[in-house]
Amino acid sequence: MPFELDTENWHLSYVFADENSKNPVSATISDAEGSLKIEILDDTNNKQSDQKLLRDTRHILRLDEDLSEFYSAIKSEKRLSWISKTSAGRLLRSPTVFEDLVKTICTTNCSWALTKKMTANLVEKLGDETKDGKHAFPTAEKMASVSAEFYRDEIRAGYRSPYFAELAEKTASGKLNPEAWLDSDLPTTELKKEMKKIKGVGDYAAENLLKLVGRYNGLALDSWLRAQFYKKHNGANVCTDKEIELFYEKFGSWRGLAIWCDLSNNG
Repeated sequence: MPFELDTENWHLSYVFADENSKNPVSATISDAEGSLKIEILDDTNNKQSDQKLLRDTRHILRLDEDLSEFYSAIKSEKRLSWISKTSAGRLLRSPTVFEDLVKTICTTNCSWALTKKMTANLVEKLGDETKDGKHAFPTAEKMASVSAEFYRDEIRAGYRSPYFAELAEKTASGKLNPEAWLDSDLPTTELKKEMKKIKGVGDYAAENLLKLVGRYNGLALDSWLRAQFYKKHNGANVCTDKEIELFYEKFGSWRGLAIWCDLSNNG
């Protein structure tokens, strides 16, 4: 949320905002014989430029990302041959790093059901509404307009409540600019340290965010990935994180993408 996937027709929907993070519109993205079709559901009220919609779509689907080095890194692994054959490996992300940052914090120390509930609450209670009744992800300014108590009582964010209030205030005021991480010149280890300065962001969250800005050095291990690894590669036996790291070490700077493609594929 505000993503929706229609698995029957394979249409991806998202609520896009304009350059000023206003006037949200619902749109669907679908395959059209080798190209992409973007259909705005309320075109009569569309105040967004085609250029903005195209730019956001290219970003969320990572259409400009060159994965040729990744495909070379995994070519000797037969079990991963499906990745290059299907041109896979482009991890879906939000139009803004801020949105991905907030969502990532929502994934920590809780179930996936609770993560989805917190995200849905943020969108429904703070996001601008479209003409068809859907909501965009809230801006930093909108999130900064409410208190930590609001996050605790209305969003059900628990210990994250003061973190969201502080993160939103810093981003809205310009003290923090998550979007700069996309083009940062910092080495990955240093960028990870910068991310971890944000309350609520530990090793897992930082490594997940690094993947979303195009750096795949870290594995971003969580309980789900660990369980998948035990089942797929270790006879359902628990092992240390170090053993998992050694297993994917051969993929070098692409190991974070390799583990995700490997363990998320049920084939």
